Amino acid sequence: MADIKDPENTILVELKDGTVTIELLPDIAPKHCDRIKELARAGEYDNVAFHRVIDGFMAQTGDVEHGDMEDGFNLSRAGTGGSNLPDLPAEFSGIPHDRGTLGAARSQNPDSANSQFFINFNDNHFLNRQYTVYGRVISGMEHVDAIQKGEPPANPDRMISMKVAADA
Repeated sequence: MADIKDPENTILVELKDGTVTIELLPDIAPKHCDRIKELARAGEYDNVAFHRVIDGFMAQTGDVEHGDMEDGFNLSRAGTGGSNLPDLPAEFSGIPHDRGTLGAARSQNPDSANSQFFINFNDNHFLNRQYTVYGRVISGMEHVDAIQKGEPPANPDRMISMKVAADA
């Protein structure tokens, strides 16, 4: 069990194998932290697939538009959507993309992050100052490591639920 210091800035992601606890970094990327909490509290991340999982690199999820089971999981559209909220401006920092960090997924436009995010399997320092880092896994990384690999995976794993620890 994780030692949660700030429940309002801690995310609990329930995966098939257990809970992943993510400490957010609101002092580094306040807009990204606010967004993930807003969408988590609205239940937008519940049952959303990990649509791009590259062994030795990262696991990407958070396509709340195309990633759930309501319309069936559409492999051709997975990873192309966001939320109905406006895109976020980049909040680049000196925090490195180390194993277990949470990064904001985006298009080629640095200010296009919305709801999608990725968790780094390894230190991916080539991403530094190009993608916003706004959290880090503080427990349950073994559950992230067990996510089904593929681009997209044939049978993708899903976030069963995502909650802000203060609400759990």
